[in-house]
Amino acid sequence: MGNLYDYFAADDDSQALEFFTDDSMDDPFGTVGLKGADPYLLLGTVEAALTGATTAQVEAGPRFCTLLNDPDVEGPWLASLSDSLRDALASASEARLLEAATTWSRTEDGARTAPDLIADFLGRLAQLARHSPARHLYCGIFL
Repeated sequence: MGNLYDYFAADDDSQALEFFTDDSMDDPFGTVGLKGADPYLLLGTVEAALTGATTAQVEAGPRFCTLLNDPDVEGPWLASLSDSLRDALASASEARLLEAATTWSRTEDGARTAPDLIADFLGRLAQLARHSPARHLYCGIFL
């Protein structure tokens, strides 16, 4: 069985850790999940496609997939997502999300994934971002 990834919004890292460690994930806007949607493998390419930055610039960002809990534990883990990703998702049209998904599907990591599946996931993540303009996005990673 592969990893499971739950995406959610919180006011700050402390609140995100509280949601995560209490296992409540009680975000009023809900969570967005997709088995196999690893934020490190997927969202750097997506953010680059949506913003015009390079993948290297995106990955060098201070909040890009930064682990917020102890990396030495055997899971689960909590990672932050960048605010520029949140903003790009919030303003992206469905067509733009499909373009970004198609870009990712042409990478080595995305080669066996249908762009429309990823576009659907990105659409749900974009909806979360639109409802959370002043909040940060996070990903809970479960084995």
